[in-house]
Amino acid sequence: MGQIMQSTKKLIHVAVGVIQRDEQIFISKRPDQLHQGGRWEFPGGKVEQGETVVAALTRELMEEVGLQVLDATPLMQLEYAYPEKTVLLDVWLVSQTEGLGEGLEGQQVAWVHFSELSNYQFPDANQPILDKVLALYQAQ
Repeated sequence: MGQIMQSTKKLIHVAVGVIQRDEQIFISKRPDQLHQGGRWEFPGGKVEQGETVVAALTRELMEEVGLQVLDATPLMQLEYAYPEKTVLLDVWLVSQTEGLGEGLEGQQVAWVHFSELSNYQFPDANQPILDKVLALYQAQ
């Protein structure tokens, strides 16, 4: 039997919110000093040990952008391997929130019509999410 190669790369579990209001989607810009900085993203953050994905999503969206999650459903999961780490993106469609949505950590934020999303530069890992979001609206 061959040996199982253990990956030395870190796997980071991230809760991601595709937040929608009518035909608009909420996005935020990553600070320049962060990994993939200067690109736009769907907000969210790391799932802490012992925390559910929904709890992580709710906490992160409140801390980062001041939005209270009222209704969220699973949209998709994907793994993306960057050279230095692998991220597991647990993406949820957030259809109801309370709050305005603001950059509480100094980041730029925007409510963008879904048809305009392709005008923004997202991290490479987000491309399948963008495709899925556009497909949702085209199906309506």
